[in-house]
Amino acid sequence: MRDHNYYVYILASGVGGTLYTGVTNDVARRVSEHRDKVARSFTGRHGVTHLVYFEHHTDVEAAIRREKQIKRWKRAWKIRHIEEHNPDWRDLFHGLP
Repeated sequence: MRDHNYYVYILASGVGGTLYTGVTNDVARRVSEHRDKVARSFTGRHGVTHLVYFEHHTDVEAAIRREKQIKRWKRAWKIRHIEEHNPDWRDLFHGLP
């Protein structure tokens, strides 16, 4: 059986800035698209380009459920979650697998 990789990720415009949550099967490619403003989108309009959190899933349905769960969270919960895993809000893009 082939391994499948899916990622739920959160981008930010900066520390405590605008947040965006998404899901993808290729986090490096997708974040690059956000950074390069490939499409006219929310992230491009708001300068949301820093990868501040991501998590790996092997099941697409689980990844989509998790993305929807995080999107329903209050902003304060998202910020707390980011800071629990990335207290300095480092851009994790360059350390991607």
